[in-house]
Amino acid sequence: MRKQKKWNFPAFILSGVFCLSALAGLQKTAAALETDTLVPVGHTIGIKLFSEGVIVIGLAEVDTAGGVSTPGMDCGLQVGDVIEEANGQTVESSEQFAQLIQSGGAVALGVSRNGRDLTLEAMPVLGGDGTYRLGAWIRDSMAGIGTITFYDPATGAFGALGHGITDTDTGLLMPLGDGAVMDATVKAVKPGGAGEPGELRGSFNLTQDMGELYANTDRGVFGVIDSQDFTQADPVPVARSGEVETGPAIIRANVSGDGVEEFSIEIVRVLGGADVQNLLLQVTDPRLIQLTGGIVQGMSGSPILQNGKLVGAVTHVMVNDPQKGYGILIENMLAAAGR
Repeated sequence: MRKQKKWNFPAFILSGVFCLSALAGLQKTAAALETDTLVPVGHTIGIKLFSEGVIVIGLAEVDTAGGVSTPGMDCGLQVGDVIEEANGQTVESSEQFAQLIQSGGAVALGVSRNGRDLTLEAMPVLGGDGTYRLGAWIRDSMAGIGTITFYDPATGAFGALGHGITDTDTGLLMPLGDGAVMDATVKAVKPGGAGEPGELRGSFNLTQDMGELYANTDRGVFGVIDSQDFTQADPVPVARSGEVETGPAIIRANVSGDGVEEFSIEIVRVLGGADVQNLLLQVTDPRLIQLTGGIVQGMSGSPILQNGKLVGAVTHVMVNDPQKGYGILIENMLAAAGR
């Protein structure tokens, strides 16, 4: 883990509005997939994620003594590209990449684009501040607050969010280099309204990581976590898709302090499919509506229970009606955990 690395805090969307080593983690989660019971958690966590390489989020002009130059565009870089190597050296951070292009000569860039590996030759130019620049805005990390869906006490494996962490500028799934989860406490709630999504506002304990991430997928983030007080609840059976039905259900959510509470919802429709919008949800609990207006950013991953079984997790809120939203079937979330 790059615990000494500097990282930024862009507000990535964890509620889907608008719409150990990695090997050890995979082995442990594979065991989790074989179990018939999991702990439905519902507690918020802080998440920090470092990308594998640096992501190009924008291309810009560079002012030089000879006029305006566009070296990033000229070499063929595109928004959404992931720069993984520079002159044969692995790119680990934005700061390191800036140093790698200070030689003043051509730089061979190893780039990943839509799953394809490319090599581009860039010629950084000397900017007005005396440093060589590529004319590319890049990002190497993100952080935010979300909710743990399930925990397996037998293995320490967990799943959260029910959807992936995407770059706020490009909308692309962040390629995970490494990441960690931290304890988080909800300090305040900005209630949602029509056309204006709400959010949970929390504080992170930055001094200690509780666990590590090993996967960032389109159906959730997954990792291994040390046992915490909020993971000590009794396991419940895991529902298969054919067992989920329309009608009353509950969600477990942490919308104040450290407490996890249960709130009533209605599963309006079971949509099925393999994406993250499998369940159409309606918040019916008067107290949750009073506290948050419905579903807000940071509640993504809140486990959904019906008939005593874990059936899914909250993933999206409808922008024009925060009392309605979508959820993912737990079956689909677990399938992604084993990737």
